[in-house]
Amino acid sequence: MPGTETASSGMNAASDYAYPEVLVETDWVAEHLNDPHIRLIEVDADVSLYEVGHIPGAVKLDWHADIQDQLTHDVVDQASFERLMKQWSIANDTTIVFYGDQHNWYACYAFWLFTLYCHQKLKIMNGGRRKWKTEQRSMTSEVPHFAPTTYRAQQPDKRIRAYRDNVIYALKNPGRRLVDARSPQEYAGELLYMVEYPRERVQRVGHIPGAKNIPCVTATRADGTFKSAEELRQIYGGHDVTPDKEVIAYCWLGERSAHTWFVLTKLLGYPRVRNYDGSWAEWGNIVGAPIER
Repeated sequence: MPGTETASSGMNAASDYAYPEVLVETDWVAEHLNDPHIRLIEVDADVSLYEVGHIPGAVKLDWHADIQDQLTHDVVDQASFERLMKQWSIANDTTIVFYGDQHNWYACYAFWLFTLYCHQKLKIMNGGRRKWKTEQRSMTSEVPHFAPTTYRAQQPDKRIRAYRDNVIYALKNPGRRLVDARSPQEYAGELLYMVEYPRERVQRVGHIPGAKNIPCVTATRADGTFKSAEELRQIYGGHDVTPDKEVIAYCWLGERSAHTWFVLTKLLGYPRVRNYDGSWAEWGNIVGAPIER
């Protein structure tokens, strides 16, 4: 689990996050652009942004193509994950720093997926692409090339992933909490599909019964950085989403719920949080699955 590195490695040391080492600031990234033991990965909802300009040395992770199996409509398997890491010259001891657009939604999704395959040294650049650009730091259109390396992925850690059967079980157990990380409009059933994801249409709209609507954007400030641990505890605790509960987060495709998983697990230290990455794209199409509006 990330968290083994010391607080001197460039994170928000002033915070009282459970694992402050999972966050690095833009200053730290700028100082480590040429570090061969660090790989920057840009993961955007808008996959065209990388070509417009990216942090020097960063590689592009296309969430449509790189980490989604187009045949099974699932995350990539262990062998495909290994090939991706070798392609980017990532070794098992490489420190990976993710960043992206949209409050780091997909950066957190990639963090969650790489955690699923048990890569140890993972970080998020606080504030993401927006903060880097606002600070007028260097950007490039040059695509880096690295020599392939050796990588050995582990079996997926299924403790951090929820499936629909886990959700159905949670509905029958009042001690568990479901967190809907979508917008209030999606939660209320006012959208048939997200504009960004026209292929992911659903038969029904609404939310899973009993789910607490806590949009993932409420965990960040206007500049895209994460709010303090105390602010986050008030946000989630105010909805009775507390560390003693088992929590399942979902959204439309699993990216915003991965953001919520990151906040609860890595910033607040909740011990039992899962990301239901099937999310509403699956639940909204299941015959007989209960919904509320």
